Amino acid sequence: MMEHILAKSMANLGTETAFEVLAKAKALEAQGKDIVHLQIGEPDFDTPRNIIDAAIKALNEGYTHYSPSAGLPEAREAIANYVRQYKNVPADPDEIVIVPGGKPIIFFSILALCDPGDEVIYPNPGFPIYESVARYIGAKPVPIPLREENHFRLDVDELKSLITPKTKMLIINSPQNPTGGYLRREDVEAIADAVRGKNIVVLSDEIYDRLIYSDEKPVSIASLPGMKDWTIILDGFSKTYAMTGWRLGYGVMHKDIAAKVTKLMTNSNSCTASFTQIAGIEALTGPQDAVEAMKAEFKKRRDIIVDGLNAIPGVSCLRPEGAFYVFPNIKSFGKSSKEIADYLLYEAGVACLAGTSFGSYGEGYLRLSYANSVENIEKAIARIKDALAKLK
Repeated sequence: MMEHILAKSMANLGTETAFEVLAKAKALEAQGKDIVHLQIGEPDFDTPRNIIDAAIKALNEGYTHYSPSAGLPEAREAIANYVRQYKNVPADPDEIVIVPGGKPIIFFSILALCDPGDEVIYPNPGFPIYESVARYIGAKPVPIPLREENHFRLDVDELKSLITPKTKMLIINSPQNPTGGYLRREDVEAIADAVRGKNIVVLSDEIYDRLIYSDEKPVSIASLPGMKDWTIILDGFSKTYAMTGWRLGYGVMHKDIAAKVTKLMTNSNSCTASFTQIAGIEALTGPQDAVEAMKAEFKKRRDIIVDGLNAIPGVSCLRPEGAFYVFPNIKSFGKSSKEIADYLLYEAGVACLAGTSFGSYGEGYLRLSYANSVENIEKAIARIKDALAKLK
């Protein structure tokens, strides 16, 4: 009714379908229907106790006031140390901006660097907020397809063909949402070679880089020669430390860009909650046993869900190398991803996402999160098998 008074730019702003499906699933549950939730990208574990205790202690010690917009100095120092040690990137505290969650780094980076008409290359299927924000500010989103036959890894030759004089930013995400795909060292080095010297900033979304199931250590593109000043690292605490509700993330970037992102923080959020930043210090510097235990459990669940899906006639599913998502191929059923996802929700009581929730190249796939119990995963597989059998 009030749409006529809205800014035209609001028509360009997308959404994250996981939350829409969550709302539908909750409505069905309110009607008494049993739903298995495989739609949301959230660890089902509680935040480790030592992190919670650090936050409580911080509250009792008075960390209830504003912090500097870029973050508490001691928190930025802790993050810089972590980035140096874990990502092999020589970060300094003045190159760190702490924000409430990971998404603000996407938003602020694109706002700070891209003008209308600039081109932003982003993975498709990929996290929908990349395209949404680029389109919202008037930049041109340029999708680079991630294909199953390439194990959902970015094709560097295809990337080179998409780069133009208007390309301002390249977004990469590894391990990747929604496919679980993983860029190996040779991929990252080839991507760096493709953009180096072209005035292209790489937004490297590394939010899942502690959830890799091989012994291979992830490679941040910022650690490669000549790339640090041209990379913005996005990372945070939600996935690694089961801290989704804490809203705690950060970006690592050239200090000149950090100054502008800090100004955007001042104009929007003022700062990130002080006590959550103290909890973040404990997360990075305290025991990492819970992180390793969660990863081991996710790996077990991954194998159960992949084996279960591949045993369903008409479904095929690659074994993801990271994150906690599977991206099964359901093209054989002759229906759209959205039709299959809706059918499974309403007929089978399994909430998952259409591949097209992550871009047009996701057609023919579903995204299921295995951040749920083994019991629920097995229940979901049985329901999906029974429901899909009726479509054959």
